[in-house]
Amino acid sequence: MATFVKPENALKRAEELINVGQKQAALQALHDLITSKRYRTWQKALEKIMFKYVELCVDMRNSRFAKDGLIQYRIVCQQVNVSSLEEVIKHFMHLSTERAEQAHSQVEALEEALDVDDLEMDKRPEDLMLSYVSGCGEKGKNRSDRELVAPWFKFLWDTYRTVLEILKNNSKLEALYAMTAHRAFQFCKTYKRTTEFRRLCEIIRNHLVNLNKYSNQRDRPDLTAPESLQLYLETRMEQLKIVTELDLWQEAFRSVEDIHGLMSQVKKSPKPSLMVIYYSKLTEIFWVADSHLYHAYAWLKLFGLQKNYNKNLSQKDLQLIAASVLLAALSVAPYDHKHGTSHLELENHKERNLCMAGLINFTLDAERKSREVLSRASLLTELTANGVMSCVPQEVKDLYYLLENEFLPLDLASRVQPLLAKIAKLGGKLSTASAVPEVQLSQYIPALEKLTTLRVLKQAALVFQTMKIDMISKIIPFFDFAVVEKIAVDAVKYNFVSMKIDHLNGSVYFGNVDVEVNTLCDHLTKLTESLNKVWYLIHPPAPKQSKLEERLYHLSGIVETEHRRLLARKSIIENLKEEHERQMLEMEREEESKRLKMQKITQEAGWKRLEVEYRERERARIRKEIAVKEMQEAQALLEAQRRKVGKRKKPLVEGEVTKQALIELTVSEQLKERQELEKKLQKLAKTMDHLERARHENESLLIEQAWERRLDEERICYEPEQLRAREESKRNHAEDLRRKTRLSRMLEHVDAMRQKINERRVAIGKMERDRMRKLIFLIISEEESIKRLKLGGDRWRSSRGGTWRLPSSSANSWSSSRNRS
Repeated sequence: MATFVKPENALKRAEELINVGQKQAALQALHDLITSKRYRTWQKALEKIMFKYVELCVDMRNSRFAKDGLIQYRIVCQQVNVSSLEEVIKHFMHLSTERAEQAHSQVEALEEALDVDDLEMDKRPEDLMLSYVSGCGEKGKNRSDRELVAPWFKFLWDTYRTVLEILKNNSKLEALYAMTAHRAFQFCKTYKRTTEFRRLCEIIRNHLVNLNKYSNQRDRPDLTAPESLQLYLETRMEQLKIVTELDLWQEAFRSVEDIHGLMSQVKKSPKPSLMVIYYSKLTEIFWVADSHLYHAYAWLKLFGLQKNYNKNLSQKDLQLIAASVLLAALSVAPYDHKHGTSHLELENHKERNLCMAGLINFTLDAERKSREVLSRASLLTELTANGVMSCVPQEVKDLYYLLENEFLPLDLASRVQPLLAKIAKLGGKLSTASAVPEVQLSQYIPALEKLTTLRVLKQAALVFQTMKIDMISKIIPFFDFAVVEKIAVDAVKYNFVSMKIDHLNGSVYFGNVDVEVNTLCDHLTKLTESLNKVWYLIHPPAPKQSKLEERLYHLSGIVETEHRRLLARKSIIENLKEEHERQMLEMEREEESKRLKMQKITQEAGWKRLEVEYRERERARIRKEIAVKEMQEAQALLEAQRRKVGKRKKPLVEGEVTKQALIELTVSEQLKERQELEKKLQKLAKTMDHLERARHENESLLIEQAWERRLDEERICYEPEQLRAREESKRNHAEDLRRKTRLSRMLEHVDAMRQKINERRVAIGKMERDRMRKLIFLIISEEESIKRLKLGGDRWRSSRGGTWRLPSSSANSWSSSRNRS
């Protein structure tokens, strides 16, 4: 690593290296200076060095060095002079953009030159093989254009990524961050870089997530500030604009969610101009997604913004916007898709409804608990409340009253058709005062024709029981009957209309055709009641005579007896009644069990029959699909064969063509083409082998000549070097001999001194060994004395008061040890 006293010296050194063509060395020198810890204080010279540094990085397309240098320079000037970093980054992006545009201007066809799907992907093996086997001419020119343009575009893309990474979550450089994001968006839009645009959206999304995650970070942008919020919203609005122009609708919906989440986070209402852009793009997204209900609600919000905040809007533009709102509302299906769905599907639909309501209404109040369910009926009610009906053109208003209020089962479609023709001609570009660039009412015509068809079927079902298919086709002139049948199937599925089509008789039956319907049951009940009344009128019941009074008058004496008899008879009758009721109950139970059993058997037989019919239909459908697929494959193979025959000017198959014959022909043709390709490759390999051999033969002579020249050059350099080394060795030897002679007179004194030192070391070692022996002996003697004293005490205690004596051996050893000590 080179070190410089002043930064200016490094700049001069880099310019000198650039002048002699060593740009890599110059870049490395500046990189060492920038990354050095010695220069961590900002000064003006560092800014000049950074300008030269980024120029070298752009010339050499070295994005890694550029990122390292900018990160280090950000550390240097973050707290001192952040405007310097801004100027350096602008200069860096300007140079990268300029070089990429220069490379792009050198190609003739941008679509042919830029066929790279991913700028971050290296060259594929099949591309290398193609470069060898493909011919010259125009294809070679396209490959050279690609090699010229694609690297510069990749470097420009890396430049945008690097700058965004450096400027993220920095409150002092928010404007530069937004500008870089806008330029990156324009780059993706201009050159149709959809893959890079998705990555760019994900990068910006992750930056915002990290901004919210690390809230205590230094120099973090404050989203509650109006300036910061405006920049972030404008960036995402630009993202939403370009994503719709590139037809990336899934990414567009994610962008809408980002904008809604940003506004929900800061709890502040955006400017009306931004909201107009938001809702205009939302209408496009929902229309592409076939969500007509949410599309209509987005148009309603857009109409309210334009009417309330855009004072320069002309009356004609307001009428077109109001017409779009009303037609979008009419395009919503008049039936509910929740019929027949499961509980889980209903819950998912409810959650989706709440999510879409949040996106459309842009609900920012966290305490709001009441959420209105979105529906077609509530939408049409809101149109009247918001004054949409008073602004629409007369044709659209007449269409609304025909479809929603009139009952004309036979003439409805004929009256609607001319109105649709007039409405299709309305629309076009709006004035510059409107934020909505264009309104096309013709896009709603298919949905309105479908709505008219549903209204005609619904009204016809209320009037007629049976109609001919020809009559249906006559009163619905928009579609063929096959299309009408598909529309009717959906209407029946979602319980909008009840009808059955009989193609065998060419008739359409409206209403439920089952026997046990409510209306038929009512008629039978009324008929039964009428017949009962008639029967009672014809055969009135006989009046009952009071036998008891006669008997009381004539037979007063036997009252008590008759009373007992009657009581006994009553008891018998009650018992008989109970027995009869019990028998009837048993019979009813048996009948009910038999009926349930027969019903179950009938139901099982019906299910089996339906299952068999379903399987038969599935087998027939599969056979039909297989036959159609085989026919399509045969047709495709036949077309391919015809094209090949056209190229070769020679028919390959004569007579009747079958699929098997075409498959065999295709396989044989592919085998022939593969064999021809292998022959070409072998021929090319042989040619390259000959060329390589010829090159080696021509190179051998040149290599020998170069080797001889190198030997001569090294010999010229070797001989003077050897003479110089020999003279140097002689001088060193003479100096060593002189030093040895001078120091030899000190040898006697050195030997005497060495001997004294050795003798002293020996004497000291001997004294140290004697001292250690004495110390060890004293320690051992002391331990033995302690053991003897302990042993003598034990013997004295055992003799119960007798005279204590040391053992002779212990006394002798103790006296000897004492004498030695």
